[in-house]
Parts: sequence; C-alpha cells; structure tokens
Amino acid sequence: MTSTHTPSPHKSVAYYTLGCKLNFAETSTIAHHLEQLGYIRAKNGEVADIVVVNTCAVTEQATAKCRQQIRRLIRRHPGARVVVTGCYAQIAASDVAAIEGVDLVVGAEWKGLLPQFISGEIKPGSVGDENDGNDHIRVCRHQEIRSFHHSCSHDDRTRHFLKVQDGCDYFCTYCTIPMARGRSRNPSIESLVKVAHEVAANGGREIVLTGVNIGDFGKSNGETFFDLIRALDEVEGIERYRISSIEPNLLTDEMIAWVATSRRFAPHFHIPLQAGSDEVLRLMHRRYDTALFRHKIELIKQLMPHAFIGVDVMAGMRGETPELFDSCHDFLSSLPVSQLHPFTYSERSGTRALQIEPIVPIPERHERTSRLVALSEQKQRAFYENQWGSKQRVLWEQPPRGERLMHGFTDNYVRVVHPYVPAWIGTCRDAILSHTIEVASQGLQIPVIDCETEA
Repeated sequence: MTSTHTPSPHKSVAYYTLGCKLNFAETSTIAHHLEQLGYIRAKNGEVADIVVVNTCAVTEQATAKCRQQIRRLIRRHPGARVVVTGCYAQIAASDVAAIEGVDLVVGAEWKGLLPQFISGEIKPGSVGDENDGNDHIRVCRHQEIRSFHHSCSHDDRTRHFLKVQDGCDYFCTYCTIPMARGRSRNPSIESLVKVAHEVAANGGREIVLTGVNIGDFGKSNGETFFDLIRALDEVEGIERYRISSIEPNLLTDEMIAWVATSRRFAPHFHIPLQAGSDEVLRLMHRRYDTALFRHKIELIKQLMPHAFIGVDVMAGMRGETPELFDSCHDFLSSLPVSQLHPFTYSERSGTRALQIEPIVPIPERHERTSRLVALSEQKQRAFYENQWGSKQRVLWEQPPRGERLMHGFTDNYVRVVHPYVPAWIGTCRDAILSHTIEVASQGLQIPVIDCETEA
C-alpha cells in the first residue's frame, strides 16, 4: 500500500558507509534517488534530519565499528531519524534495532527501497510479514534474498563503481557474506551496458566493476562475466575499466589473454588468495589450490609484465599452524604480485570455521598480519620503483579539500601526484613517472610517484 506523502525539499540526509566499494556504490545510488525525491545532502557539521548508515559485517572488528559509528551518529545528529541497512543490519537486525535511537533496520532484500521507506511512499509493514509486524525491522532470511538493486556511484565524476553482481554461493567456512547478501544473482548485460553509456554521457571516464563474486556473473540469466566485459569494452567514451576482486578459479586463461589486448580494460587485477597453503585452503573450502593461483599470477605477468596485482590474504585462520603460516609467507614472497591486502581472521557466529582446531591466539594472529603488511610494503615499493622512467596515461582526480597536490592513477594502478592544476581534473594525460615519494593523506603516509607532464 502506497501513500501520497510528498517529502519536504528541505529535509537533509547524512550518509555513512562502512566496508567495501560495493557498499559505497549502493549508498551513492540511495542518495541519488533521495535527491530526486527532494531531499538534500547534509553539509559537513550540519545536524541532519535523517541519517542513513550502510554497514559491514566481514569481521567482528567491522561489526564493532558499525555499532560505534551508529551510536556516534545518533549523538552527532540529535533528533534525526536513523535508518540502518547493509550486511550487519541483515545478520543482526535485532541487535541493531535495540540500539537506542535507531528507527528503522532494513535488510538486503529491500535495501533498494530505502528511499521509498524514508519518504513514506512504502510503509515498512506493507512489504511482508517476516518480522511479526515489527515496523522497525524489515529483514528476511538470507535464503529469501532474491532482489538485485542496480547501483552505480555518483560521487566522483572521474571514477564510478558499477555493481554488476550480488550475493555468493560459495559458503567458505570463515565467511558470513552469503548470510548477509544471499545467493549469487545479477542483472542483464544489456542493462549494465546502458548504465555504462550513461556514465560516459555524464563525463565519467573510469568504471570499476564491483560485486560480491563478480566472476560468478550469469547465474540469473545464463550470460557470463566474459560476455559482460567484452560488451562493456565497446562502450565509447569510457577511458578504462577495472575488474575488482575476482576469484582465481573464475578468472580464466582466456579472459586474461583478452584483457591483455582489450581496448579499455586496465592491466589491474585483484585476486583473493586467503591462504598460501593447500591445507588451509581446504579448511576454508576454497575452490582452488596454490598451483592454480601461481599459474594465474604468472600468466598475467607473462602477458602483461607491467600489470598491478593485488592479493587478499587472511592471517590466523583456525587450523593455521605456525608451519602453515610460514608456508603461506614463503609462497607469497615467491609471487610477482604488487601488493597484499592482509586482514586478521575473526570468529563469526554461524560459520563452520568455528568447528576447526587448533585456534590461533589473537596476539599471534596480529603478529602474522604485521608480517604480511611488511611484506606487502616491500612488494609495493619494488613495483613502484620498477615504473620509474616509464610513460603512462594518468586519469587526474579532484584532490581532497585543503590538499595542494592532486593525484591520479595510471592504467596499472600506480598513484601519481602533481601540483594542483584545476583544468586537469577528469582528464587523461601522459606522464613520465620519476621517483617514489611519500605523501601524508588522512593521517597516513602513502607511497606515490612524482611525475613530469605537459601543462
């Protein structure tokens, strides 16, 4: 049942997103739809009328951060209507709803309807009875999550994050994502190509393809991820595409060879390894072994020597003995990858990993993570130094407010800096990469490459 409620054009909304780029794309789309309904984005420091929090649940640390941020936002925006969605809202709806000040909790099936919930066009209790008439919670079981909500970020006029797939059928033993997002599903290639044309028409120059398990694209309609990227490659006006995290067993040799000669797909890969020993991979129920992973990395480097390769790896999984971690470290040391993305294993309720022994003590988990971080820094610096003297194409982006240096990225994901030139924003220019420096950004020291280019 719908209402004729018309929102005030003066209602302001504050948005807070935790977690992955997919969440950011979804939040951006929610904001865009609310703006079409007459809502305005709250300015920094302004007390908003409505607060939307898009949450993450990938680790226990992530869920703890979600709780902290929800409470902080309630204090920062007294009297605001607080709406919480995302993965943590899906898997722990009652816990979220119990936080004093939270007005509405919306799970994955109805995340795309948040603008209508907020405007009053749809009442929470009108979309089903899964929550026993509790109008403050709208969450269904993960087996019943079937909707696909189109999402594309609108916050950056040079880079857009396009959601091409959602959900996962893999059920790795450590992971809650299938419970938070449901089974694998996707839209049609035709609909995604249409979005890419719209991005190009609006001045977007780079699109990152995002999802939970994007290589699994096609479960809904029999198409394939390879079909998708070949179709997107034909869209005029897009300078380049990046493929976000893709499972090694779904990244085919044929696909790698095609990217090497494609018109617009960047030589940039993000491939989750999670564990560098076959025994731990089996405990995780991953669908590949270290031999297959090495083959993919070496094939990429054979066909695209300058390619950037990022690798996810988990430290301290249950069952990972010191000897197995040492094997993982040695395996990663031997691979020609550009950067690691280490994270620490944390116990997640409802996962099968809780049955695995032995348990790695938490201090040991953090020590292993630190060793992987140090290895990653070595590899990234070596990769950057290998780019010195090369001529590459850089897409320049708007710098954060107050920063005197602008930055951009090459096709192979090298972060480049240059003194601020407003006319360069959103344009691609050839640059000679000179030397690695470190730039302070948001409290961190970030390695970048200085460059020389024509004004």
